[in-house]
Amino acid sequence: MQECDSPRITPGFSPADDFAALSPLGLALARDRRLEWVNEAFATMFGYSREQLTGQSFRLLFATETEFERIGRRLFASLQQSGSYRDERLMQRRDGLMQWFRVHGHTRDREAPLSEVAWVFEPLQSGVEPEGLTPREREVLAGMVGGQTAKENARSLGLSPRTVEKLRARLRQRYGVHRATALMGRTLGIP
Repeated sequence: MQECDSPRITPGFSPADDFAALSPLGLALARDRRLEWVNEAFATMFGYSREQLTGQSFRLLFATETEFERIGRRLFASLQQSGSYRDERLMQRRDGLMQWFRVHGHTRDREAPLSEVAWVFEPLQSGVEPEGLTPREREVLAGMVGGQTAKENARSLGLSPRTVEKLRARLRQRYGVHRATALMGRTLGIP
């Protein structure tokens, strides 16, 4: 095998630009929860062009204002405390369908955690009809996908464990399954 004298890059672009353009993961840079820059994969995952997303609030990708604010409070606290945030959540695509994503974020400044955040979005399996789930049901499912027990999920949502158990039972009944793993598989589109 022959060794290269210089890296192969697209003329006019840096290796970082090439990496971002070629990444199969959705990459975004946000300032104060506004999308400053996204790669093509990120835009495609949500059904938009890069130009349509640049300058937009992340709110565009959430089903409700309440959900946007609630997740915002959680990510603010995590970014401030550790500099990083991660979760799995349903987000709204342009076509109205909800899509599961594994989300990772890292802030430049823990003193002002939302001032500049780099985000990585990994799409999980199939979409879910948005009218099928309430914001609370989406949060309970996200907790389940994240491996939280009902008690842990209740604590993170500020609910009683009994309320979370009732929501889980209602979801299992709606999807015609008896176990939590089957419920997650059904909502993620896994047979």
